[in-house]
Amino acid sequence: MTIEPFVIFEATSAILLVVALVFLVLWLIARFGNLRQRAVRKHAELDNVELRISLDEQTARLRIIRELHEVTINSVSLMISQADGAKYSGDQDPTAAVRAVAGIADAARSVRADMRRVMTVVREGEADVAPQPRLKSARELFRVMREAGLVVEFEETGDRFEMPHGAEVTVYRILQESLSNALKFGGDGTEARVTFTWAGESLQVRVDDDGVRATARRAGLDPNEVAQQRGYNIDDDVNALTEVLIGAGITEMRERTALFGGVFHANALPGVGFSVSAVFPDLKHHNGIHGVNLDA
Repeated sequence: MTIEPFVIFEATSAILLVVALVFLVLWLIARFGNLRQRAVRKHAELDNVELRISLDEQTARLRIIRELHEVTINSVSLMISQADGAKYSGDQDPTAAVRAVAGIADAARSVRADMRRVMTVVREGEADVAPQPRLKSARELFRVMREAGLVVEFEETGDRFEMPHGAEVTVYRILQESLSNALKFGGDGTEARVTFTWAGESLQVRVDDDGVRATARRAGLDPNEVAQQRGYNIDDDVNALTEVLIGAGITEMRERTALFGGVFHANALPGVGFSVSAVFPDLKHHNGIHGVNLDA
């Protein structure tokens, strides 16, 4: 029995097609596995960055509590001495007892203020047990976010100054939350511009992203044409500027900014994306309680 060449050709082609499909499926599986491993590796790397700096933050908190505790002990010791003095001198010199009581009242107010400061630090530690970074970790954060698919541009103007560790944590967390939101809602290819503006003792942190335009680009559309078709007007801009946004991330950034005497603002940019701004008028000496330069 003779097999026609055409039949042989068809059989061979079918076999080759099956083999090609098998290789294609295997390649897709391997590709998906590699992408998944990259994503897991990126998340692990980000976690590692935060874990490396957790000890510094916890140590800083403990140091603040210890120092305030020592101040409180000294104040209580002073109150005891004044009370003993008032007890022994009260019978002979009533005015001395009055002065001692006044001193005890002043010392008690000071102790109360110090205890409130301790509780502020303790509550912050209880509410946020995650690792706390330094501002120098921001470049590492930018690198990780770029690998995750975000296009990050950084611009800095003015003379940078040293700031309290707590303030560095606040700025870092604002950057982290803003960039994470840009990637989450804008997706791959979203461009985020981070701007630091230093002036005297103040700092403005601003993060602007083009998540809306990035979504259009991924869909193969022209963002400018989409904006024209949508027909954005001045009412959209007014609503974006006056709208009070809520949410766990927004609330946390706002509270962190207020803790250091700053003003926080977040709003959508119609047809573009989202903008976050935190302005700290006296960040250089602010320790989360006051902004007085104690070295002056």
